[in-house]
Amino acid sequence: MCEQMVTFFQGQLPNKDAAEVRWSHAVNSTSKLTEALQGPTHMIEADIIIRGRDPKEPIMCHPPDTDSDITLKEWLEGVKLHDKGIKLDFKSMEAVSLSLSLLQEYLAQMRAPVWINADILPGTGNQWTAGIDNPGYSWEMVHKMEDICRGLEHLITFPVRAALLAQSVSELTWLLQQSDRYSLTVWTSHNDKFQVEDLLPYRTCFDITRICYDLPEALRSELKNILKDDKSTVFIPAKTGNLK
Repeated sequence: MCEQMVTFFQGQLPNKDAAEVRWSHAVNSTSKLTEALQGPTHMIEADIIIRGRDPKEPIMCHPPDTDSDITLKEWLEGVKLHDKGIKLDFKSMEAVSLSLSLLQEYLAQMRAPVWINADILPGTGNQWTAGIDNPGYSWEMVHKMEDICRGLEHLITFPVRAALLAQSVSELTWLLQQSDRYSLTVWTSHNDKFQVEDLLPYRTCFDITRICYDLPEALRSELKNILKDDKSTVFIPAKTGNLK
């Protein structure tokens, strides 16, 4: 998915690097959507739930909020005529089932990348701040990811937490080696503790179009500045003693 995104926006990405892609986050209101559509953003991320009152319909909202000033239909109407990619994060199965027919109608009218995201497997303890004390993504976790996705035909990107990358290089490297359809999308929570340099090893293992950075603009800019000075080409191999 990251490679496809870079290909679509390649005219706007001088180095054809997924780290150059700019994101707008939590675009769950009319005003935020207008700002994102008029700005330099490449990808627009938003959340979908079912309205907590009548009429029960898909709206752009993140729990614990239950209402919004914009429905999914209105949101898609605003996006469809712009060359902006979208990432839709479903917050409930009910939201998925009530959104599918609407999405099929609008996606046929869109050229830009469309990502569908939902939490499927338990993570590494996302109820608290992630940092160096967290063991990261285990072999059991990446094996479950691969088990679920192995038989799919779609392009898959695995959302991975930036604060856990340094502890999980071998496991996530192995995961990406299982299929050319797989990529990683790096994200972070507000209070996570990590060094931006922790994101670099993955760029030496795989093509830079396979590692996306869904980060706040300040962190993305910091990463870009480091990349300008970093000349490392060291390859970090995956462990081989704990594979299926």
